[in-house]
Amino acid sequence: MPTKKGLKKYIQEPERLWELFEEYRKELKDNPRIKVEYVGREGDKVETPMQRPLTIEGFKNYCANKECDINGYWYNVDNKYPEYLSITSHIKNEIRQDQIEGGLLGAYNSNLTARINGIKDHTESVSNHNITLLNIDPLADVPETLNINAKETKKLKG
Repeated sequence: MPTKKGLKKYIQEPERLWELFEEYRKELKDNPRIKVEYVGREGDKVETPMQRPLTIEGFKNYCANKECDINGYWYNVDNKYPEYLSITSHIKNEIRQDQIEGGLLGAYNSNLTARINGIKDHTESVSNHNITLLNIDPLADVPETLNINAKETKKLKG
């Protein structure tokens, strides 16, 4: 089906993009990565299946290998694919939910998933200091005092 500029759409309907996402999710969840460790004095080999997180990059690569490049649909390039916006938004939310929940449950690295999703933990520390300086000039009759009020704010990343 030609678009306004005569270009053929590779994904004819937004529903097909959702179908591709469901295929991607199923493939990842059905095929965990295997973590290999050697444990104990004997160095016994232990293979542990590790859940794979959903990622936007992984989904785009899956689509590129399976069907076509989806960047045009994903970013609505030149406003040519507005009908795909609700699907891409929903897919982004599904991926974000998977990453956040996986991080909270310890399946994924929580610091990395927080950073990827722009979740920040800030702690602010405020301290006030009063400093009195005593200037003792051997040639002066009266010592001079100088009061300094200092406020220090530190932002700590958590």
